[in-house]
Formats: sequence, structure tokens, C-alpha cells
Amino acid sequence: MEKQEARTCENLKSRFTKLAFVPIDAGFHMENKWVWCGSSVEEAGKGYHLYASCWRKDYPMLEGYVLFSEIVHAFSEKMTGPYDFVEKILPSGNPADWNGCMAHNPAIVKWKDKYLLYYIASTYTDEPTPPEIIQKQRSLVDKIYSQIRIGVAIADAPGGPWHFCKDPILEARPGYWDAALVTNPAPCVLPDGKIYLYYRSNAPEGLRIGLAVAEHPEGPYVRLQSDPIMQDICIEDPFVWHNGECFEMLAKDMKGTLTGEFHAGAQFLSRDGINWHLKGKAYSRTITYENGKIFTLGSLERPQLLFGMDGNPKCLFAAAADGPGGFQKAKNTWNIAIPFSETSNSK
Repeated sequence: MEKQEARTCENLKSRFTKLAFVPIDAGFHMENKWVWCGSSVEEAGKGYHLYASCWRKDYPMLEGYVLFSEIVHAFSEKMTGPYDFVEKILPSGNPADWNGCMAHNPAIVKWKDKYLLYYIASTYTDEPTPPEIIQKQRSLVDKIYSQIRIGVAIADAPGGPWHFCKDPILEARPGYWDAALVTNPAPCVLPDGKIYLYYRSNAPEGLRIGLAVAEHPEGPYVRLQSDPIMQDICIEDPFVWHNGECFEMLAKDMKGTLTGEFHAGAQFLSRDGINWHLKGKAYSRTITYENGKIFTLGSLERPQLLFGMDGNPKCLFAAAADGPGGFQKAKNTWNIAIPFSETSNSK
């Protein structure tokens, strides 16, 4: 059985050769806002719900997200959008709450008959540093960043209302490789209902991925091992799913050594969710629009997939930015929706 599973996993054809052209109006934009992340789910007969991050644009992109990022709900009757703003979901607005002042990295999955919204958050009571000096005086930003933790909200419907768990479900561990923070939550629901929660931290050797497992969304989440699961690979923004036979992962190639392209998408496969091997390049930062225009994005990261009823991916959602490369050099950011062709197959 183990050998058969290995063959099935290794022989899995890349789904990403089936990515189609990008509609001109695809995704989610907000005027005078930085927009990032973006995780979508379908509500049968109604449309598509998108959960994304946004924050004020008078601050630099990186420092601004740590101070002011909000998770918002958007909706579209069309899978690729354009998505329209519905409401702000987080932060709570109360600095006494652990998720009181900033929230980011939304990731929505279905678990049994519930919908789970994973996210990161932090809080502070200090007065924000003015935007004109924020890049030189980073003490508050660094303090908030170090306090980032992972939480989850639960709803009966994909559009909410949401019940927010009072406490974080995963925190950094002093003295371990993930002592700096826990971020980039990537929940994967297994066929038996168990939840594998992948996350990223900043280890001394670079960015690394960890794994904690729970039987129930509210936890407890137990790390399967003390060390990162991919110790020699520098990636972030994992997105993980179980295809019924094995695990698949998308992640941002931080150095370009995995895919041959700086910050392109790398694809990994695993039989057990712990030991992974590189499948290859999943997608490029260079995209083609429906009108034939070819455009190289400065960033294409935070990949999230929307799946159809047949279990095959229907659309790739990701954070996009213009500029020469890297979100810190961007002038505009948005969530982009890249559909798969209708002939997409899983095998």
C-alpha cells in the first residue's frame, strides 16, 4: 500500500499547466488601500465570498500592515470577480483583545458542516509612529510583529456571522526555532476531519515551515515535531490541501532556487504531510490577460485555491503587486483571480 501511494503521489501531473488567461477585471481592488492575501469559498446558488487583508495607504506597505491591517469580506456572483466590499471582519477594535488592533493572512476552509477562518493578529496601546518616520523608527512595528499569533473564527455559512475564539490557537515557543512568531496559517482538512495547520516562522537559518495538528478547530493544536518540517528549504506563504490520496503544497520560492524564478510559486507533494519533495514550478509572476497583454507582476504570492465540487481547483487567488519586484517597491496591490481552464484534470 505504501509503495502504491508513493507512485500515485509522484506521478501526479501538475495542475498548473491548466491556468487560463486572467480576466481584466478579475479579483479585488480597494481605492486608496493596500490589498493583500485573499481566500475564497463558494456559496452554492449565490456566489463567492472572498476574505482579504487591506490597510491605509498613507503608510509604507510593510510597516502599514503590521500597524493597521484589517480582514475584510468581499463578494461576487462571478468566481473571478470583480469582488465588492461587504464588511470589515477583524480586528476587534479593542486593544485589550489579543486580536484588537491588526489582523492579516485570512484563510478559509470548510470543516464538516462549518466554515473556519484562520488568521493572524496582534494588538497594541501605543500611539502609531507617524508615516514619514515609520521606516526609521521601527520599535513599535517590531514589538507588534513579535506578538503576532494565530487565531480561528467559526461560522455556519461562508458569509458568516463569525464566532471568534477568545484566545489564540497557536503561539510562538520561546527557546525553539519558532520563537520569533507564528504566521502564514495554512489549514488543511484531512478526509477524516483532522486539521493539519501549517505555519511559518523566522528561524535563525531563514524562513521555515512548522506543523501543528488538531481534532477540533478550537484545538488543542499539537506540534508533531519540535523542528521545522522542511528544514533546508526557504519558502513562505504555504497553501496545503489533501487531494484524497496525498498532500499538495504551494509556496513562495523566496530565493528562486526551487523554481528558477525569484518569488515564483513552488509545488510540493507529500504522502504523510511531514516529508515533502519538490514537484516543480507551479506558476510564474508573468501572467497573460484575456486581451493578450503579458505582464510581469512585482509580486504574486499568498496563493490560495478555490476548489470545485469534484475536488479539482477552479481558481488561483493570490496577492498581486506592480513594481520592479517585491511588495516594498510596489505602488499598487490587489487580489488577483486566475481561473483554471475547464478541461483541468487532477491526474
